[in-house]
Amino acid sequence: MRSSLALGVRFLRAFSRDSWYRGFILLLTFLIYTCYHMSRKPISVVKSRLHQNCSELIRPFNDTHDPNDTTWCDWSPFDKSNYKELLGAVDNAFLVAYAIGMFISGIFGERLPLRYYLSAGMLLSGLFTSLFGLGYFWNIHVLWYFVLIQICNGLVQTTGWPSVVTCVGNWFGKGKRGFIMGIWNSHTSMGNILGSLIAGVWVSGQWGLSFVVPGIITAAMGIVTFFFLIEYPEDVDCSSPQHHVSSGPEGNQNYPEDPGNSPYCHQESSLETTARCSKEPSAQPVAISFCGALMIPGVIEFSLCLLFAKLVSYTFLYWLPLYIFNVAHFNAQEAGDLSTLFDVGGIIGGILAGLISDYTNGRATTCCVMLILAAPMLFLYNHFGQNGIVSSIAMLIVCGALVNGPYALITTAVSADLGTHKSLKGNAKALSTVTAIIDGTGSIGAALGPLLAGLISPTGWNNVFYMLISADVLACLLLCRLVYKEIMAWKSSLSKDTGYKEI
Repeated sequence: MRSSLALGVRFLRAFSRDSWYRGFILLLTFLIYTCYHMSRKPISVVKSRLHQNCSELIRPFNDTHDPNDTTWCDWSPFDKSNYKELLGAVDNAFLVAYAIGMFISGIFGERLPLRYYLSAGMLLSGLFTSLFGLGYFWNIHVLWYFVLIQICNGLVQTTGWPSVVTCVGNWFGKGKRGFIMGIWNSHTSMGNILGSLIAGVWVSGQWGLSFVVPGIITAAMGIVTFFFLIEYPEDVDCSSPQHHVSSGPEGNQNYPEDPGNSPYCHQESSLETTARCSKEPSAQPVAISFCGALMIPGVIEFSLCLLFAKLVSYTFLYWLPLYIFNVAHFNAQEAGDLSTLFDVGGIIGGILAGLISDYTNGRATTCCVMLILAAPMLFLYNHFGQNGIVSSIAMLIVCGALVNGPYALITTAVSADLGTHKSLKGNAKALSTVTAIIDGTGSIGAALGPLLAGLISPTGWNNVFYMLISADVLACLLLCRLVYKEIMAWKSSLSKDTGYKEI
């Protein structure tokens, strides 16, 4: 009796300690990636400040421009008629560098300590974000400076996503992964909201501070990461998560390469035996190759789907404040504040997508349904969203939920599922590479979206929205095979937890 009671007390203490550490890692990685996204957002808010309608403004007394100069309030070189193309080039410099760097970043992320890798990335991200804003105080008016800073920032920001997803994947198993990561992934929208609000404070005055302040915060968070990030549960004697949920004969496959999944560990009932199994020395798994990661079932389809989903999301990220500024005729700060509602919807959509996909075991179907609903909603927002403040708020939130829901699900729960796929036989070293491939492919779309918006917007905003709707439809079509597989699995057994075992 005493031994059973002592065993129960020890179990509760271990459970409480594990839960505390898992909660701490979830919060820390949430704050880390919030800072990454916060430092990306100011450019979309400041765009409307770089090129304005000067006829509506009063000239200051100390103005030295020619009285006939109609662009006296603009920031050169964005004072020309092709300013949209130039702003698109600045966006694209970041996004193309980010897309290219992402494919390489995952490989480094699996071979370097995540704590050092993330800390260095955040410090450099803070530096380059601040340097963009310092262009205001240094009175820099050459395009190459802003483009070069964006390229460097895009490259160092690739350190973030594969690292935080890998870290969370190391600490959390597959059970409720969609819901947990749906809540956790709200850091993307939270970062966008904070970035918009911080940038909005100074956008009408010293707009350089809109970049410098987020840059300093990001760098400070990098220092916190260096001192407090814990990469593996084993580093602090916590139990490893279960990455595969047993569900029948197929789900009970266990692989000797992963000692945490061995039958001996799961069948023993004593706490001491479980602890001994998790700490037994074993050969370290070899990091997976790029081609090997591509061969994991579902990686290619979800990667291509994310390309088009991220195209839509990042077009809103970079161009929504300017669209509201031009179409609804709000001032720069009001347009930036109103655009945050799209990210509020993104938080709701990410949580709903994760919750529904956990309940139905249908990641692809959940994404597909949300993408189908997003297409008509984008059309309605473009035509009726600016008829009143109430309709604008409601439609922005709904559009944000439907557009960012699939994007959030694919980049978090789906990436973690595929990175711990049963075909890897317990090798967890693939998580960072799979995440980098999926998000890197998506980043190609993130680069194309703002670029196409910059090229198409001079012909009218309607054409921009038609482009976004087309991208949504293509993203949905790319998931057809996986949706069919999930439907067939549901038909065979509604109560069976299939996940991605049938893909």
